[in-house]
Amino acid sequence: MLSTVNKRRLLPGKRRLRKLGPPSRSHEDERGPAGQVGAGSTCALGVAPRGRPRLGAGPPCSGRAIGPPARAGVAGGSGPARALPAAAFGQLRCTGPERKEHEAAGRAGGGGGRLPGQGQRRPRRTGRGGGRQGPAAGGRVSRPPVQASALPSPPVRFGDASAAGRRELSLLGRGAQWVEPGLAEGGSGRSRSARGPAYLAGGLLGYLPNLKIKRLLVNLFILYASFPFMVRLFPSLLRKFVYLNFLSYPFGVDFQKPELYVNHTTNFYLTSEPGITFGIWHALPDTRWKEAEGKDRSWHEEALADDNPIIIYLHGNGGNRATGHRVRFTQSMSDGGFHVLAVDYRGYADSTGQPSETGFTTDILYLYHWVKARSGNSTVIFWGHSLGTGISTNVARALKEKEGVIVDAVVLEAPYTNMRDAAATIPVTKIYRKFPGFDYLILDTMALAGMYFRNDKNVQVMSSPILILHSEDDCMIPISQGEKLYEIAHNASQKKETIQFIPFPTSKGFGHDHISSNPELPTILKNFLQSVK
Repeated sequence: MLSTVNKRRLLPGKRRLRKLGPPSRSHEDERGPAGQVGAGSTCALGVAPRGRPRLGAGPPCSGRAIGPPARAGVAGGSGPARALPAAAFGQLRCTGPERKEHEAAGRAGGGGGRLPGQGQRRPRRTGRGGGRQGPAAGGRVSRPPVQASALPSPPVRFGDASAAGRRELSLLGRGAQWVEPGLAEGGSGRSRSARGPAYLAGGLLGYLPNLKIKRLLVNLFILYASFPFMVRLFPSLLRKFVYLNFLSYPFGVDFQKPELYVNHTTNFYLTSEPGITFGIWHALPDTRWKEAEGKDRSWHEEALADDNPIIIYLHGNGGNRATGHRVRFTQSMSDGGFHVLAVDYRGYADSTGQPSETGFTTDILYLYHWVKARSGNSTVIFWGHSLGTGISTNVARALKEKEGVIVDAVVLEAPYTNMRDAAATIPVTKIYRKFPGFDYLILDTMALAGMYFRNDKNVQVMSSPILILHSEDDCMIPISQGEKLYEIAHNASQKKETIQFIPFPTSKGFGHDHISSNPELPTILKNFLQSVK
């Protein structure tokens, strides 16, 4: 006999039954063989689906099992989780037209018309001894409970994530086993606790990650759609994304000690306007290294007049003069016999002020005049990379138009035709090229932000020799823009031989930033200078 505690465990209250509700499938729709938990395979008389009798006699049942099964393993001790048959649940009843037939069968079997799952009436006490009536006295005999340990453990399929399947797992409790497909058929499935995987299969924990992903996607879409409008309303925001001066990598550089990066290099500053100071590294040619030991800053200024060519290096956006490929360029050209002045524009690195196209032009004009005042007859070259190509042609054009000065040579590494064309082709804007109003919201905003950098217009005015270097595998600024700029400059120049274009094949792997790693670069520049004299 089950104890009172066990009966309470096996017979949940009406409130719990009302809350959980009945399973949603009939016996024939449930899983597993007849008589197992979750299968709903027997009615209160133990009749199996499809007419297979079990634990009793009676017609096949087409009704539904009502009420939750008890926790597995309650009546069976502390052993492994076992399933209970429907006859032992105590809350399973038949519905439909077969109910009367089942009740009649119960009366014929001595059950008094009660279904076994409905519980038994307490026997009457007779005699002074208070004994219970036995079968001979006409008393009813309660059917002994079926022990859960004697029944097989039902496999619950991992792949079944229906509402009925989840309800059955929750009713089975912690002791139920979740079996992946293949285990019941002798496969290699793995059994887990029903608590975690059940939720992951279709429960709350499985729903929350999907909800978070949906929210993330919605937030990303809102950010994507709102960015062009934010740029149009606040053009200064676009300047930040173009100049990237806030990304001053590598971080933590001591610009006062350039010798840590390039041999025989000094650091100094110039003031182009009140409150505007920009930093410069001056790397000597390799032929002057031994002389430079122990010398002060004034000696380095005088060394600019030693007839070695002088390169004013104008870098691209982001980073500073200590960035890897810029240091390699400075070292390579210094080894090749050139003075190199690597500049950080206003707003970059340790330079003061805010970046702007007109401010860049003002700073480099000041630097050019400072160099010419100390260089004597030495050749002065503008070398611009990426963003720096627009700065170099702006300065060269301003010198010719305002002062009638022609720069000795201009080298354009990975150039663009103008900033608008560059913004339309760089990978960052690729996701917006199909966006409605892309030209108006982003490209036209370049002008509102004061960013033009018209290389295509400048080279038509300049009279300086121009060398264009571009790599075929440049993914930032396609080589087609360098080729187009070459055609414009070549058609506008009266001296066609002074306009040269050198492409680098994809096999070199130079990309956008690493033409400076070409060991032949000093020789290429020297040959160009010889050809334009």
